[in-house]
Amino acid sequence: MKSNESAENYLETILVLSKKKPVVRSVDIADELGFKKSSVSVAMKNLREKNHITVTPEGYIYLTESGQKIADMIYERHEFLSSWLISLGVNPETATSDACRIEHVISPESFEAIKKHLAPGK
Repeated sequence: MKSNESAENYLETILVLSKKKPVVRSVDIADELGFKKSSVSVAMKNLREKNHITVTPEGYIYLTESGQKIADMIYERHEFLSSWLISLGVNPETATSDACRIEHVISPESFEAIKKHLAPGK
């Protein structure tokens, strides 16, 4: 399940948008991230080639099983780390920004250890 930070961000964005919208299109991703549609198109092509997404003829983007797995992992890390940093007194905007960087570099072992320490029994 190796992936790069950019791909992980795109997959997480698709996941988040799919919770808000009935369908996700490249233009929605571009709007959400503040990127040019051409940049998003290149990224979607790469994600499609790695079988992390499918795109319908109408341009609707769906996560595949592997894409969903990566998106869920990154989203869980993001939500958990953001909440934790906010609970420590970090400004919510800073906490969210820092969590976004940490979520891509923390090892699964370290993340699980932090979760276990902060939420024993879960």
